[in-house]
Amino acid sequence: MSLIYLYLSIRQKIGLWIFGFMCSALYIVVFFQSKFYADMSLQFYYLAVSVFGWISWRRGKQQSGKELLVKKTKKLQALVLLLITTFVFLLYYFVLTHYTDSPLPLGDSFTTALSITATWMLARKLIEHWILWVIVDGLSAGLYIYKGLYPTAILFIIYTVMAIVGWYQWKKDYTKTTSIPLSRII
Repeated sequence: MSLIYLYLSIRQKIGLWIFGFMCSALYIVVFFQSKFYADMSLQFYYLAVSVFGWISWRRGKQQSGKELLVKKTKKLQALVLLLITTFVFLLYYFVLTHYTDSPLPLGDSFTTALSITATWMLARKLIEHWILWVIVDGLSAGLYIYKGLYPTAILFIIYTVMAIVGWYQWKKDYTKTTSIPLSRII
């Protein structure tokens, strides 16, 4: 289901949100059992953002008659997202170090904070979310190897590669809808 979610995300198909919802529900159990509490709480966020993403993408299509277009993150928006991500990271790190038995509070907090931001950006079709996913997925694969979650680690290695593919696919689509040359996009 996770690979279908990622494939649909790369292809910009609204059905991705259904598969994202189902995967998140299952991963709540996996991460609880592995004591990755921040990742577990992230799955609850994914459940909610899956509904938000579905509505956002559907509303974009209904308003314009076309699919919601890929956009670049504006500078002020990026600054706000950076501040929110930093706050979420520090909050998770504090909670995990003081109130849980999390074995990797720093890594768990960092990947969780970035994931929250990246998923929100995906719901808004901001192209730079793929960069965040490359970072998150690569680091997460290492964390899951450390915890012995080998099937999940393999999945996240695949996610990392697919995030790179997604970046290039969305970059092509972005340049089709704007007059900005490919070389001027990150």
